[in-house]
Amino acid sequence: MTGRHTLTETERAARRRLGGMSLDFAAAAALSHLHRAANAVRNHFEQQVLRDAGLTWTGFVVLWVIWIWEDIETRHVAAEAGIAKGTLTGVVKTLRTRGLVERAGHPEDGRLVRLRLTAAGDNLMQTLFPAFNAEETFVLAGLAPERVAHLTETLGHVVNHLDADGAARRAARAPGGGAGLPA
Repeated sequence: MTGRHTLTETERAARRRLGGMSLDFAAAAALSHLHRAANAVRNHFEQQVLRDAGLTWTGFVVLWVIWIWEDIETRHVAAEAGIAKGTLTGVVKTLRTRGLVERAGHPEDGRLVRLRLTAAGDNLMQTLFPAFNAEETFVLAGLAPERVAHLTETLGHVVNHLDADGAARRAARAPGGGAGLPA
């Protein structure tokens, strides 16, 4: 259980509270499950893998992005990690203090900063990621491979839909851009 109440209890309470409204309860339930699952997975990984390495979820994600892309601009790290540039600044400071990440100037634009892992950062990821992947396998234990593939496809569709159409929807809801939330 990820919260004080089970999914069933929460759904029952939500239906009681929202039952008179004309809402898409299937969409609400699906995204409620997605949110709770994401939080449960994040908490599990922080407790089972990242705590022993002295990392937060965000610190790990930043290391992962840099590890995968090897030498990447800070603005792209923030975007790939799904965090604000200001948040990245603090995370990078911590990772640099621990000797895991180093900064370098951009070869063509001195205003830009690139990040890369140090040897210690690379060694940490080489050691940590197999343990992380073992927990990925544990989290999905009991799902047949075709269900894992379907889950991957479904979640990919959600991400791709928001990438393709989310910006236009946000722009339409912005002040002066169309329908907004009631005042």
